[in-house]
Amino acid sequence: MNLEKVIFGFFIVFAATMNFGFVLGDISDPAHHHVYELFAAIVVNLIATVLKFGDRTQIGAIHLATSLVADLQLVCAAIVWAWAVHVSGVGMSADVVSSVVSLSAGALFANVVSVIILIGETLMLRR
Repeated sequence: MNLEKVIFGFFIVFAATMNFGFVLGDISDPAHHHVYELFAAIVVNLIATVLKFGDRTQIGAIHLATSLVADLQLVCAAIVWAWAVHVSGVGMSADVVSSVVSLSAGALFANVVSVIILIGETLMLRR
C-alpha cells in the first residue's frame, strides 16, 4: 500500500464530504449552515489542492483544476458571508444564506468530479 496515495485519496474524499456537510440542509435557513463548517471545508480543500501540485500528468492537471474551482467557490462563499455580516450589516438573511450555499454547492460539484476522476484513475491501474 502506498501511503502517499492513501493520504491523497483521503483528502480528496474528505474535501467532498466536508463540503457536502456544509451544503446539506435547508438552503435558506442559517441554522443549517455553520460558519466553522464552511471554514473547515475551505481548509481541507486547500490541503487537497496543495497535494495535487506536482503531478505532471493530464489527469493530475484535471485534478488540480477541479480543486482550484472548489477553492474559488468556497472562498467566494466565505467572502459573501463576511460581507453580509461584517460590512453591509445585512446579516445572514435567507438571500445571503442561499448565495453562500449555492456557491458551496458549486464547489461540491467540483469535488465530486475530482472523486470520480480518482475512482476512474484507480480502476485503470493495472498490477
